[in-house]
Amino acid sequence: MMTIETDLPYSQHTLNNGIRLVHRHTNSPVAHCGIMINAGSRDETAKENGIAHFIEHCIFKGTKHRKAFHILNRIDGVGGELNAYTTKEETCIYAAFLNIYHERVLELFADIVFNSVFPSKELEKEKVVIVDEINSYKDSPSEQILDDFEQLIFANHALGRQILGTPKRVKSFTGDDVKGFIERNYGTNLMSIATVGAIDFDKWVGLCEKYFAAIDHKTPDRKRSKVKGYKPQTRIEKWDTYQAHAVVGGVAYDYNSEHRVGFSLLNNILGGGAMNSYFNMHIREKYGFTYALESNYTPYSDSGVFAVYAGTDAKYIEKTLDLIKREMTLFIDQPLSDTILKQYKQQMKGQLAIQYDSNQNEMLAMAKSILNHGKIDSLRETYNQIDAITKEEIFAVANEICRADRLSLITYLP
Repeated sequence: MMTIETDLPYSQHTLNNGIRLVHRHTNSPVAHCGIMINAGSRDETAKENGIAHFIEHCIFKGTKHRKAFHILNRIDGVGGELNAYTTKEETCIYAAFLNIYHERVLELFADIVFNSVFPSKELEKEKVVIVDEINSYKDSPSEQILDDFEQLIFANHALGRQILGTPKRVKSFTGDDVKGFIERNYGTNLMSIATVGAIDFDKWVGLCEKYFAAIDHKTPDRKRSKVKGYKPQTRIEKWDTYQAHAVVGGVAYDYNSEHRVGFSLLNNILGGGAMNSYFNMHIREKYGFTYALESNYTPYSDSGVFAVYAGTDAKYIEKTLDLIKREMTLFIDQPLSDTILKQYKQQMKGQLAIQYDSNQNEMLAMAKSILNHGKIDSLRETYNQIDAITKEEIFAVANEICRADRLSLITYLP
């Protein structure tokens, strides 16, 4: 019988300057490595909105030792892939490459994170690119509405601001603005480096020491504004589209909450993307109203977002929203049966195993987990957390998050 490896061996080390390292050995010829910084769009001032993402773009545009071409060619030129992303709470630079290039990747990461000079000519060119990226969202209402929904529920809070910022803000950024944000947020105590690859742990730590240990210990005095006083809101907008789009949901648990895993399971049951989710089976398959229907749960450090998205013909939007709320009411009115709960627990375990099968996904999860929790849970430990979920907990979290009087709604109507 096939067994799933659930006790993956993670090795950890912390440099003297506070940068945390986490490693898992594999026998694959391809390695994955990333440096994650606990700084994102929520750490911006209102005038800086969009600058964390702007930095993610411009960090590849030149250092004290390299021009942009040399940076981009350093990994891609040997068949690897260099990439980056920004969220509301993290910035990450990562790469996929052949195992023989671990040192090359670590040296490049150290150079671009700590030696970037942000030449004004390159900044101006990248502003054009980012403004185009912002404007492209106008052609993607299914993506734009999710950003607008977070703006709705986190009104007047940094978590509600869009990661990309606005064209006006982006065009105003200067090199001094960029350096000021980095100075306030790029602390060594707010960084982690993770790798999954065929390299000995001690050798990898030695390479990290070589390129990162000499960097001065830096602990910025940064305080994130807490999310307070959520009040459900409703907003309707006119859009020049064929479909109607809607998001219904509200605030949810943060990633330190004891209910995070339980609510993750509830979200998965409702509309987490599997073909047997309640929304898919009881709405999409039964009535055929909507092609796109799913729910998402995103935990942050002190709050979270629960969002159910639907895209459908305008004449079906009200019926679809009624059906979504009806499905959520099932979990509010009575607990799940033991049989159904067991079935969806097993499904969630299988989905996690498949996610772990991607070394890149695992590497990114390792970097984030060590940064936010100071540890890595093995797949077995995560399975144990899932097994511990009771039907009473599902009932309780549904009543706390999914009640009608807790839900906000945003709708784009043609």
